[in-house]
Amino acid sequence: MTVLPDDEFSLAAEFPDASRDDWRRLVEGVLRKTGAAEASGPAVEDVLATELEDGLTVRPLYTSADVAGGAGCPGAPPFVRGGKPEGNALTGWDVRQLHRQPDAARCNEEMLADLENGVTSLWVSAGAAGVPVERLPDALDGVHLDLAPVHLDAGAAFDAAARQLLRLYETRSVPPRAALGNLGADPLGLLARTGDASDLDGQCARAARLAGTCHSGYPGLRALTVDALPYHEAGGSAAQELGASLATGVAYLRELTAAGLTAEAACAQLEFRYAATADQFLTIAKLRAARRLWARVAQVCSVGPAAAAQRQHAVTSTVMMTRRDPWVNMLRTTVACLAAGVGGADAVTVLPFDSALGLPDAFAHRIARNTSSILLEESHLAQVIDPAGGSWYVERLTDELARKAWEFFQEIENAGGQAAAWRSGLVAERLARSWERRSADLAHRREPVTGVSEFPHLAEEPVERAPAPPEPGGGLPKVRRDEPFEELRARSDAHLAATGARPRVFIAALGPAAAHTARVGFAANLLQAGGIEPVHEPETVGEANVAEAFGRSGAKAACLCSSDKLYAEQAEGVAAALVSAGAGPVLLAGRPSGAEREAYLRAGVGEFVYSGGDAVALLSSVLDRLGVA
Repeated sequence: MTVLPDDEFSLAAEFPDASRDDWRRLVEGVLRKTGAAEASGPAVEDVLATELEDGLTVRPLYTSADVAGGAGCPGAPPFVRGGKPEGNALTGWDVRQLHRQPDAARCNEEMLADLENGVTSLWVSAGAAGVPVERLPDALDGVHLDLAPVHLDAGAAFDAAARQLLRLYETRSVPPRAALGNLGADPLGLLARTGDASDLDGQCARAARLAGTCHSGYPGLRALTVDALPYHEAGGSAAQELGASLATGVAYLRELTAAGLTAEAACAQLEFRYAATADQFLTIAKLRAARRLWARVAQVCSVGPAAAAQRQHAVTSTVMMTRRDPWVNMLRTTVACLAAGVGGADAVTVLPFDSALGLPDAFAHRIARNTSSILLEESHLAQVIDPAGGSWYVERLTDELARKAWEFFQEIENAGGQAAAWRSGLVAERLARSWERRSADLAHRREPVTGVSEFPHLAEEPVERAPAPPEPGGGLPKVRRDEPFEELRARSDAHLAATGARPRVFIAALGPAAAHTARVGFAANLLQAGGIEPVHEPETVGEANVAEAFGRSGAKAACLCSSDKLYAEQAEGVAAALVSAGAGPVLLAGRPSGAEREAYLRAGVGEFVYSGGDAVALLSSVLDRLGVA
């Protein structure tokens, strides 16, 4: 074998340098060829940019020039790269599963099954929304409290639930230093959920006493949770979720230090809870930004590095969960769990895929806990500390998100703090404004929801679950991405139950398959998102046979589908024939303009179906015209 000398062949040879301008010129050529846009120079990047919430923009290209300064080291301020030097590499993140089964015996069975199969801590809903407080000992029967941390979520009953758990530690002779978890006091989070501020001062005082008890006798227990989920679940943006949590954390620091705790001891009593969504990069950046922001608060409060790292609990988002085609939720929660782990969350809760329908069954619990197990044990996700660190995109997004969140935090503080901002309506108004913008994206399907607004399955069998205990209301609303389409599908379901058939629209496809297939698929997908059954038989119709085909279909409305060229030749005649046959409304898949649009309207076309249109308004209008209540 001939060996080439190093100067003739080297695997380490450098590639020629490429500048940003070189990249832009290549992109310009692609844009011109595709006809997507005419742009040159820096404007090329604007064409390919994507707008996010909070006024953030994702650019198509990032370089080292886009990142100012460093993110520090894991376990060191500002903790962007993680709250611990080792990250989660030694044991993985804490796999914490939620239990809200009101029957203590069944709750106990589910807890033990989870602990025996990979779960490392318990998140227990107690009181009105879960197991009765007095039945906590029964629910925790057989649980080794010195090994399995318990995190309570008891709402207004947090003080009674905490006392019950502390008595349980005593009766089971659990050494105080072995008691781990969180007592779950969160007066401001309760205010956000219920809107009841009548006993806010008393609740804060009781929370401070619990913190003092934990500090003096239970060093492994935290007393308070800063729960940002109410703000996320009300439709708030990532920056608003962070800003509200920061304001809540600062409010608790004030309460705890006023009660006699040092700033370091007060910080040690807090755990922050955030939502993890299927937008993996935004979730990663949110958790990293949260640690940076809290490190700044700790710095201002003269808290040393040992107590300044934010303790984080990430929970897969309820806003993204769907009631239709709930199996897709497994994919959403997997991506969200991955993002939470990569983002450095200390604990991760994967909600079961059927949690939006009621109490999860055993299979759903198993899939939820195994999601973390797969990512930890088979994908080895936790063995890399801050795997997203050094990504110029992630670092830039983290910085921009932190700045936006700090702005919202300052706005809340200028309004008098979290409680005052709530009473004034500032928080609710800001969240509602964000959800209004996002709702428009959902309605226009700019933010698609698989299985609901995109690729729905009308014939799916409904998934039935036992109802979950009602959650407290009266405060911030709880929103879901599937809401507007769920309302449409519910109308269709009621029509099916009353008549034995779903509302139908006849697909009037003109010309050969090559001319109409794309728009037939688009129209059928859209109609099914509203619970409307598309009827495409025969494959192709014309002015001569469309009336007969429409009559056989059993539909009351029709949608024309073909190419613009064939529309110009046949659409007016076919539309007129459909109107004469009793079709109402007559839709046309496409977005014609000018004289063509006016001609189609005169021929009887009532609505135009096109990408980017308001799908919810269109489908609601069609159902109204079809007499579907």
